[in-house]
Amino acid sequence: MTSNTPPLHNITGARQELTVVLPVRLLRAPNWNEGPFPFELGSRRTDAETRSTYFAPASARALYGTPGRPRRWYLPLDIKQEGLHLLGLEILRAATARRSEHALAVMHFSVERPLLPVLRALAGRRRNSTDYPLTGPFDPAGLLVGIADAVDSGTPFAIAQPYSIAFMAPSAQHAPALRRGIEGHLPATADRWLWQLASRSTPDDFPLPPETANDQLKDALRISADWSALVLRQGAAFLGHRRDSGTGDFFEFGALHSRTVYLDALLLGALQRDHIDELTDELSEVFTSSRLARRVALLERNIAVFRSTYWRQHLTAHGPANDLLLAFQNQHRLPARFQEILAEAADYSRLVQTQESQQISGALGVLTILGLPLGTALGVLQVLDDHSVAHLLLAIGLSVVATAAVLTTRYGRLVVSSLRGVTRRA
Repeated sequence: MTSNTPPLHNITGARQELTVVLPVRLLRAPNWNEGPFPFELGSRRTDAETRSTYFAPASARALYGTPGRPRRWYLPLDIKQEGLHLLGLEILRAATARRSEHALAVMHFSVERPLLPVLRALAGRRRNSTDYPLTGPFDPAGLLVGIADAVDSGTPFAIAQPYSIAFMAPSAQHAPALRRGIEGHLPATADRWLWQLASRSTPDDFPLPPETANDQLKDALRISADWSALVLRQGAAFLGHRRDSGTGDFFEFGALHSRTVYLDALLLGALQRDHIDELTDELSEVFTSSRLARRVALLERNIAVFRSTYWRQHLTAHGPANDLLLAFQNQHRLPARFQEILAEAADYSRLVQTQESQQISGALGVLTILGLPLGTALGVLQVLDDHSVAHLLLAIGLSVVATAAVLTTRYGRLVVSSLRGVTRRA
């Protein structure tokens, strides 16, 4: 299968854009412009106000913040080196319950050399110090100095390599990606090119097994007849299917969408993934503390906050952004994992309720064992109108003996055992 796929490794598209997302540890709020990077196309400016009309209000708040409480900042740049042009940076605050400093850094590039080798280097495939793109003037550590720590590998949120979102529009010479006529079918090679861009691999790196290739490629999203998208765990890609005619072509608009609203849909998926990772970690630590009820209550609160703030499967009335988010969620099994979290948290909640019921029952049993003999003895003295101190002490002594006798019975042993168990778990 792969031997019939024309090589993409040495091909430069007519229009190529690259967005790189990596986790960072935010040291302070940057003194940058507030909001997402406002790319412009004609009279259209994709600032927070414009994008907020595209997304549902809850999703917009998670992605951009609210007035006076921004979650996102941007910095325009103009740095060029070896066919890469860094247009700007963004930082999205992605704080979680345990890690208030967690954030995502976004780097926007235009690429004027073959795109696939750049993606392969980002993926760490046969990487060496000379071909990795995020070095020198593009080194995140230098670009974010004093603002964020780009080395965040010791956290559950760190990914092995930066997440990439690639956009390529073909020229007339790129027949393997082109649709045959305006309404013609796509050649099989188009989706294989799309797979290589999203997986950041060549057939030599990762040859698709012929038996499962169709299953791997069936998740490609047909945004329109002009272009398709594919979302994988470590990268996403957009590939055009007709010739890019240059200035004024639709692919200007497509490239704009790929690095703005479609990027935002994937960023929301990344926020969801990081929070679900943390909730999973919290579940694994429930029994590491003796204060089970408090741990479960905190876990339930964190689940409720996540569900209210971040858990969305419907972003907008516009279909492609929803499809991209669902594709990201499915790649990371987020819906299934969240359902498992809810089920496990419900089990722990029932366990806490059972323990509290046992504690109440045990306390009532103790009151019965201790109070019944003493209450009976004092009641008898009161009925007899006996005010003798000696008789009172005798009654107390007999009640203690009766209590001790009751504690030796099966019921008494059960109450004591219940209280011991509750004490150990409280």
